[in-house]
This record gives sequence, C-alpha cells and structure tokens, in this order.
Amino acid sequence: MALCLSQVFNKDKTFRPRKKFEPGTQRFELYKKAQASLKSGLDLKTVVQLPPGENINDWIAVHVVDFFNRINLIYGTMSEFCTEKSCPIMSGGLKYEYRWQDDHKYKRPTKLSAPQYMCMLMEWIEMLINNEDIFPTRIGVPFPKSFQQVCTKILTRLFRVFVHVYIHHFDSIISMGAEAHVNTCFKHFYYFIKEFSLIDHRELEPLLEGYLVYTISGDITQLPLTLAIQL
Repeated sequence: MALCLSQVFNKDKTFRPRKKFEPGTQRFELYKKAQASLKSGLDLKTVVQLPPGENINDWIAVHVVDFFNRINLIYGTMSEFCTEKSCPIMSGGLKYEYRWQDDHKYKRPTKLSAPQYMCMLMEWIEMLINNEDIFPTRIGVPFPKSFQQVCTKILTRLFRVFVHVYIHHFDSIISMGAEAHVNTCFKHFYYFIKEFSLIDHRELEPLLEGYLVYTISGDITQLPLTLAIQL
C-alpha cells in the first residue's frame, strides 16, 4: 500500500513533514515488519494483529506514526480542494461539526474552518509524536501510563480527516484516480482501531449513516450518495 500511495499522491505536498523511524531501533524493525505484511497481500484483519512476543505499545506507536504520515500525505495532496470558502466549518456532513480544543491556544471547543482545523491537528500530532515523554524512542524508557489514551485521541481526530474527505471531497479523490488507495488506507486504519478498541464507536457514526456501508459478507451495497466500502 505504501508504494501505491506514493505513486498516486505527491510526496512533496505532505501537510506536515513526515515522521521517520530511526534505523536500527526496535520501532524501525516493527515498522519494516508491518510494511512487509502489507505488501505480502495478507488480509488486513490479519496484518493489524499484534505479532507474537511484541509489546503492544510499540505496535500502537508504530501504527499511529504511520497513519499520521499516510493521512498527512492524503490531505496534503488534496488540500487545494479544501479551502476557507468551500469548507468554512470543519464538518462531516450536515449533522456533524468538529470543534478544536488543545488546552493551549484553544482552551474551549472552538469552531474553525476545515483547513484551519487540519493545520492545528497535524501540528498537534507532530508535537506529540516528537515528545520523548509520550513516544519514547530510547531503549529501556517505558511508555507513560496515559500512552494509549493519548493515542486514542490522536486516532479519533485522524478519523475525522477521513470523515471530512469522504463526505466533502470524494469527488476530488475520484478525479485523481485515488479512491482505491484511499479506501485501502481507510480499511487498514479501521481494522487497526477495531482490533485494539482505540476509538469510541460513536465517532464512526458519520460514515455509518449512509455514506459508507460495511459488508462483512462480501457484498457491496450500492448507494446513491458517495461510495460503499467492502470490509
């Protein structure tokens, strides 16, 4: 999938600089293992499962950083279609509005345009994953007790990027010929958060209410709206 994404999307248009794993570290080896599994054609449900003997927090850390890089790339490439004029509110359809809060500049939930929200989000995630107290990279340094809670918040907010892109900009994805690659990235993300229960089910509602149809049986329900994804 990494190769497909890089072929379709412009790597020079990442919204924020890509976070890289240091060669020779355990995190780098786990990342290579995860990428090898993705490229092997294994079922995505199997790919996301914790490898035997590995630490669950290391596995989650690798995926959080990787999803940040991938979603950063997707949004960065199509950000020209997501403007202050087209998206004055960060939303997922008419029913769902996402407000920004970071306990620093925005101490209360604040209404922002989608481009502003995305900018704040990517900067916030970048700050967290580069924080050694939260995402330690040195051998023997433990993860904080709040690590999975932090990752849940990161992944929840990254999921909102998918919501906004699918509902408001899927026509642009189609015009770039990228729908299959975005769908694969989303399915990988979805199976991962489900495997480790990392997002509250209520956060999934914007895409479950008529925009995406999850069909475990293998049949794709035809929709008059945007798309259906087979999971």
